[in-house]
Amino acid sequence: MYDVVRVDHFRGFEAYYSIPYGDATAEFGHWEKGPGMALFQALEAHFGDELPVIAEDLGFLTPEVYELLEKTGFPGMKVLEFAFDDSEESSYLPHNYTENCVVYTGTHDNDTLAGWFDSMSKKNRSFAREYMGSRRVPKKELHWQFIRLALESPARLAVIPIQDYLGLGTEARINEPSTLVKNWKWRLLPGEVDQALIEKCRRLAKIYGRLAKNS
Repeated sequence: MYDVVRVDHFRGFEAYYSIPYGDATAEFGHWEKGPGMALFQALEAHFGDELPVIAEDLGFLTPEVYELLEKTGFPGMKVLEFAFDDSEESSYLPHNYTENCVVYTGTHDNDTLAGWFDSMSKKNRSFAREYMGSRRVPKKELHWQFIRLALESPARLAVIPIQDYLGLGTEARINEPSTLVKNWKWRLLPGEVDQALIEKCRRLAKIYGRLAKNS
């Protein structure tokens, strides 16, 4: 049914935090070793050596998690919305990518590009424009600059949410973690994706070598 499966919370296969059954809080929890390579070796034995898996390796990771990821050979994730911080040295900046990764402008847990850019500090907005060479690009067109940044990166796969192709703001955000009621309500409506947008997406995919050869 699927071309690829993204395994969330990949770090849990190396070690996970166990909380005793019935405890109301995590106060008395402890870390336990996960199944590690044994699980993935079993999967490879059943399905074949090339498992179509993307490892969600975001957040705080230990050296042991990085080691497990390297052993599996799975591509990790890079999120452009994490790239432009005060350090100006983030590992999520595209020049730091290897080919064996998947770049997202943002995931279902992030704001849209337009909404995220609006919420950035003035310093980080300035750095993002400088990084992309987009000082003079109108704000309403900036989402295309970030999309280009993802597509032209060395990442094996680039994932662009449709809200970002449409340049929509925070009103089109899918999910805000740790909140209730307002999530998973946005829907793409008939007619919002027109032929002009389809052709622009196709052209960008072709320019950056991401169009299937027979397309």
